[in-house]
Amino acid sequence: MAEAERIIGTPDIPDAEGTEGDEAENRVEETAPSRGKRKIMVLFAVAVFAYLLDLISKTIVVAKLEHHPPIEILGDWLKFDVIRNAGAAFGFGEAYTIIFTFIAASVIVVIARLARKLYSLPWAIALGLLLGGALGNLTDRIFRAPGTFQGAVVDFIAPAHFAVFNLADSAIVCGGILIVILSFKGLDPDGTVHED
Repeated sequence: MAEAERIIGTPDIPDAEGTEGDEAENRVEETAPSRGKRKIMVLFAVAVFAYLLDLISKTIVVAKLEHHPPIEILGDWLKFDVIRNAGAAFGFGEAYTIIFTFIAASVIVVIARLARKLYSLPWAIALGLLLGGALGNLTDRIFRAPGTFQGAVVDFIAPAHFAVFNLADSAIVCGGILIVILSFKGLDPDGTVHED
């Protein structure tokens, strides 16, 4: 009987269950914060990468392409054409630049607060893309002409029959699509999965 209990995992001593459970709980407590820290590091690494890519690309295109004819990349299908966008996506709301600035700043604050409860790698990547993209466009709104918190965003990727955008916009859209997919799959930022 004792051998059968050992094989199927039932403890021989009544106290063993409590001790084993406590050890397992301690292991979980020790690993959960480190897992969370790794996910936060991924979030910020993705955000920094997306931000720097956007910042470097805008610096290059402003220095080399602004006030020049568009450069054809794939014929008429894709061009690099530098424009300044004071509005939101697709040029809407140019009179509300300062509002979009505060919205971007609010998104950054919400992501930073949500990061404390982050235990999901896909969510870390999605939020990192959103954070990097929001920071990229917020930097334009703060530091570019015509003035602080009213700056126009530099857009330069111009597909045929579509709005001109930049790499920050691409990061935001990719992060948003990933969040929608994760939400449909029932995966929460804390790593739990639910079915609705």
